[in-house]
This record gives sequence, C-alpha cells and structure tokens, in this order.
Amino acid sequence: MRMVYTNENRFLVANARNLLELQGVEVILKNEFASSVIGEVSAFDAWVEVWVLNDDDYEKSCSLIENSLSKEDDEEWRCSRCKEVNDASFELCWNCNEPVPV
Repeated sequence: MRMVYTNENRFLVANARNLLELQGVEVILKNEFASSVIGEVSAFDAWVEVWVLNDDDYEKSCSLIENSLSKEDDEEWRCSRCKEVNDASFELCWNCNEPVPV
C-alpha cells in the first residue's frame, strides 16, 4: 500500500480518489476524520490521504493525478447531457456525473 496524493483541500482529495476509482484502481482514504485532532497534531499530519492498495498501481496512479492537475490552463468544457459548464480539471460533470467528452 502506498500514498499517492494528499492535500489540505478535501475536495481535491476526493477528486483524486474518484479519478483513480474510475480507472479501476482500488484506493482507500486515510485521515478522513482526523480534522478533530488538529492542535494535538500538526494540521499537515491531519490532511486526508489517498492510498493505492496495490503497489503495482502506484506509477499509473501518480501519472493520472499529475495529468489531471496539469489541466489548469485548459478550457472549461460543457456537459453533453445537462449542458453544465465544468472546470477543465473535472473528469466528470459536477452536476450529473457524465464523463468528459473525448
């Protein structure tokens, strides 16, 4: 088991988890409920972490997350199902979960 992503922003962590699960990678979250111990441990140590269960998925997972995060300069896309505008980093429509058009 190896950690592939952590961030103070829980939404970014959830996005990374969803991205990996859509690609068939088995993951777990650690520190999901650790925010209540901040003060007893550093805030950094309480960040939510995404871990892959199979070490063989580590490289693929890191690559998927890195590619997803590098899309910040790309244009937004419009969902073909509900017509909602989505940020370029979204793999699924935030409104209806339709995958990004290819």
